[in-house]
Amino acid sequence: MSEHILVVDDEREITDLIGVYLKNDGYEVTSCYDAAGALEAVGRETFDLALLDIMLPDMDGFELCAKIREEHLFPIIFLTAKVADIDKIRGLSVGADDYVTKPFNAMELMARVRAQLRRNSKYNVGKKEEQDVIDIRGMSIDRASRRCTVDGRLLDLTPTEFNLLWELSANQGKVIPSEELFERVWKEKYFDSNNTIMAHVSRIRSKMNDNGKKPKYIKTVWGVGYTIE
Repeated sequence: MSEHILVVDDEREITDLIGVYLKNDGYEVTSCYDAAGALEAVGRETFDLALLDIMLPDMDGFELCAKIREEHLFPIIFLTAKVADIDKIRGLSVGADDYVTKPFNAMELMARVRAQLRRNSKYNVGKKEEQDVIDIRGMSIDRASRRCTVDGRLLDLTPTEFNLLWELSANQGKVIPSEELFERVWKEKYFDSNNTIMAHVSRIRSKMNDNGKKPKYIKTVWGVGYTIE
């Protein structure tokens, strides 16, 4: 059964063109031209990934992403003409997993789609390895079930957030450089992506109700990377 992808963009030519690329690659596609239609589709169908434009007529993509994240954890990629770092950080902080700037290269877009689907599928297989459950000071993270709890409270983590937290937990006591952490989690070559890591760590801390200035779990080693001691 082919993966089902949601494409949301008010520019119909772009939406339809992306749909052609995706269908040619073997994916099932649902296209929407506004946020209302997208939310209706998400409530009605099951998706494996979403491509969201930021500039929509009825609701911006950031808000749409946040609403989707209230119920769903499938990967989300932003399609955006906004290139400022603050916009990228905001997108990642509301739950997006990646972004592609317009005008985009079709081959790059498809590569990012495949990478997100592959990563999500790989980490959701539930393959047993040497260690599937890690407990750290009230935090329990289960690789097989993809569940993480803090003091018994289940965290609503996106696939990328879970993968990032797992890498740090599995290497407890070690400082992982930002470049290495990015390449382990995103499976891509590092390219000035410290803001990407920072945004995801900030969101994880928020979900943990962890104090960023004196964190109990993820600690920043300035100029190097991150660790869980």
